[in-house]
Amino acid sequence: MVDESERQYHLEVAPGDVAETVLLPGDPDRVDVVTDRWDDAETVATHREYRTATGTYEDAPLSVTSTGIGSPSAAIAVEELARVGAETFLRVGSCGAIHPEISVGDLVITTGAVRGEGTSKEYVRPEYPAVADHAVVSALVAAAERLGYDYHCGITLSTDSFYAGQARPGFEGFEAPGSGSLLDDLRAANVKNIEMEASAVLTLANLYGLRAGEVCTAFANRTTGEFRTEGEGRAAEVGSLAAALLHRMGERRETADAGAWHADLSL
Repeated sequence: MVDESERQYHLEVAPGDVAETVLLPGDPDRVDVVTDRWDDAETVATHREYRTATGTYEDAPLSVTSTGIGSPSAAIAVEELARVGAETFLRVGSCGAIHPEISVGDLVITTGAVRGEGTSKEYVRPEYPAVADHAVVSALVAAAERLGYDYHCGITLSTDSFYAGQARPGFEGFEAPGSGSLLDDLRAANVKNIEMEASAVLTLANLYGLRAGEVCTAFANRTTGEFRTEGEGRAAEVGSLAAALLHRMGERRETADAGAWHADLSL
């Protein structure tokens, strides 16, 4: 019997509902995009923007929870999933690339994030870094390599605004201060892409001694002006395979040394 006092307020999940590794898309409809690639899956909770399913992929137990748009709702998901036993978070979503060599449909694997959103600043001072877990990044790279998808690794900017915060014009052409130089400044700093959740997810995971990473499909290139919802399922597929690789690493680490479990990524 589930102790209803442990059922989470927003996600409506309880201990036993989710696996230790959870994929985090934004759009609730992308839960199906993720689970369509799994061996099996069952919806365990649906409430507001949060839809959660649990199943298996390549014999690895996995869950997926949609977070909605932005860091406030993504942070709620991390908080409540951690309370019911989740330990690894892989955000799988979409982004806008800002370098011309990143084609629409390519993947961007986040190694760290610029904390341009406000949620994580309510947890820790702004100088605290939002860094992806090295094993998660390695697993995402290995998965992209195995699946043959073009990918790029680097720094992501997370913002609270899709329009003003990402140098897009607002209503009736409104332009936020500094928007004219934002993309050039980001390129000069070698920031690869822009989205709205990574830095909060990474920051909370590090604060709580958990691990997290992100892979996004580039739906737009802000430099070339291209926009297409191409390759939507690639991030989901890479994230699922990376989660299975991490699960295998965890099983083998119990009987192998560190060098051996790192080698598992190439299997």
